[in-house]
Amino acid sequence: MFSGIVEEAARVTAAERRDGNVDLTVKCSFGEELHIDQSVAHNGVCLTVVSLNTDGTYTVTAIQETLDRSNLGDLKPGDEVNLERSMVMNGRLDGHIVQGHVDTTAVCTDIEEVDGSRYYKFEYEVSPEMAAKGYMTVEKGSVTVNGVSLTVCDSERSSFRVAIIPYTFEHTNFKQIKPGTRVNIEFDIIGKYLARLAELSQGC
Repeated sequence: MFSGIVEEAARVTAAERRDGNVDLTVKCSFGEELHIDQSVAHNGVCLTVVSLNTDGTYTVTAIQETLDRSNLGDLKPGDEVNLERSMVMNGRLDGHIVQGHVDTTAVCTDIEEVDGSRYYKFEYEVSPEMAAKGYMTVEKGSVTVNGVSLTVCDSERSSFRVAIIPYTFEHTNFKQIKPGTRVNIEFDIIGKYLARLAELSQGC
C-alpha cells in the first residue's frame, strides 16, 4: 500500500524486454536500502525488486498485464520514473490510500500556467462498464497520476484537471509531461468499493 507521495524521480538505466515481460533497471538515492522482494511503486505501479546490482541500481519486472494497463512499456533509458516505497503503517497518510494497481492510462491534452502553478488536463477512454466499476473521477476527489496523489478539479465524463505546485513539478516526472504524454491513472479505491456495493445491492 502507498500514499501517493513520491520520494524521488529516478533515472531508468535499462529497459529490456524478455518474452512478454520488461525488466526495468533504475538508479535512485535509496537503492542500497532496498532488498529483494520489496515493493516499490514506479509511476504508481507496484513492482517487486528482483535483483540488486553492484553499480547501486536495482531491477524490477513488469509483466504483460502491467504493460497493457500502464505506461511502463514506454520507458527507455534516461527517462525519469516516480518512485515510492510502501507506506509505513505508523506514519502519517499525507496523500490518500493508493494500492499501486494502475487502472488505465490517460493522455495529457493541455497544460495551463496560472500564478506559478500548472494545470494539467488528462483525457481517458471511458465505457459504461468502467464507470460501473468506479473508474471515474469526482470533483475534489482523489486520483493518482504517475503515482502522485492529487486532487481532481474540473471532473468530466472522460477527463479531469489537476493543479501541480512548483515543488511537485520539480521533484516528480511531471516536468517531462507535455501534451500527448501518456500517464498512469489509479482511481480512488473508495469509489470502486462503493460502485461494487451498489452493483451487489441491485441483486438483493
